[in-house]
Amino acid sequence: MIHNSFSVTMNFAVAFALFYLITVESWRVHSQEPKKLYVNMTLVNNARETGAFCLDGSLPAYHLDRGFGAGEDNWLLQFEGGGWCNDLKSCLERAKTRRGSTNYMTKYETFNGILSNNATVNPDFYNWNRVKLRYCDGASFTGNRVFNNGTTKLYFKGQNIWEAIIADILPKGLGKARKALLSGCSAGGLATFHHCDNFTKYLPTNASVKCLSDAGFFLDGRDVSLNHTMRYFFKSVVTLQGSVQNLNKNCTSAMSSYPDLCFFPQYVLKYISTPYFILNSAYDVFQFHNILVPPSADPHGHWNHCKKDPAACTPTEINTLQGFRLSMIAASKPIYFYSNRGGIFINSCFAHCQSESQDTWSGADSPRIINTTIAEAVGDWYFCRNKSKAIDWPYPCDTTCRNLIPVLHNLIP
Repeated sequence: MIHNSFSVTMNFAVAFALFYLITVESWRVHSQEPKKLYVNMTLVNNARETGAFCLDGSLPAYHLDRGFGAGEDNWLLQFEGGGWCNDLKSCLERAKTRRGSTNYMTKYETFNGILSNNATVNPDFYNWNRVKLRYCDGASFTGNRVFNNGTTKLYFKGQNIWEAIIADILPKGLGKARKALLSGCSAGGLATFHHCDNFTKYLPTNASVKCLSDAGFFLDGRDVSLNHTMRYFFKSVVTLQGSVQNLNKNCTSAMSSYPDLCFFPQYVLKYISTPYFILNSAYDVFQFHNILVPPSADPHGHWNHCKKDPAACTPTEINTLQGFRLSMIAASKPIYFYSNRGGIFINSCFAHCQSESQDTWSGADSPRIINTTIAEAVGDWYFCRNKSKAIDWPYPCDTTCRNLIPVLHNLIP
């Protein structure tokens, strides 16, 4: 009886000790994580003057965290992403969400990754003025028209929103910037292609101005049923929102028969004169799910297992994915082969947007190419420390990937 009681007591003591050690270790690990930075929203009141409204007529907005020390005259602008709307129905639905109205947006945004103010995890840009431009127009900040049939009114004013936000922050210090980087993720990454050269015109002629697209290098490719699903989708976006007038003039002139194709980065890239960096996955999951294998191209869901887990892909499906990777590499030739000022980081991770998350931007287990993280590659390029052009070997070679394949809402039919 005494022995059993002693045994129970010892078991309890061991269990308690283990619980204590686990708890302390968990606290120790989490206490070393960077403190989250929440940045307040600023509404652009002067947007009323130019009619630069979100889809629903609300004021556009941005979040600004001030730079300090050696970075107080340097500026990083980050376009928010979030897909597109290509017809009245989808735009009306979007106007009732945070993607089309600041009324539904969070008033504070967490700044992580390239927007972090922590020198340990973001050593090159942590003390810059960092701005997040909220996305509420549905056409990567390029539209310029208003739809009004008497009962329904939608503002397609992305171009005006871009100009209104710039006008609002120029007197806050952007107008005297010494260094500047225009960046963006997904649809925001696409926006950098359309506003990169224009951005330089607002800044001092002696400023160092460069641009970065993260997961915004959307390809004009055929899907698995050999249709140009993405081409027709982008054409409908551009037509609906009146975007052609705001696309690169040299590109639309050269492609006068199909000016809407200049919405695709691969066609406008060679006309951009500002130094440019392309950050993308060769197996970008958004493009995989919506350009290569949209629902319309796979009505019976034969690709579903492969979409959920690359390890479950058949040899034929892997070959198709490798073909898509080669198309991306070929489209990036203006940067990789012909630009001395450009940079590129194309890894083999099944991911989408890698600069805004601390896990993928800069961490002990972040993705790497030749032992270089994304943050290091971008910093090396911007500050001209090293040549920064890296393309990973084909899947499944890369063991540094954080292959978190999200369930992405299908934007393409």
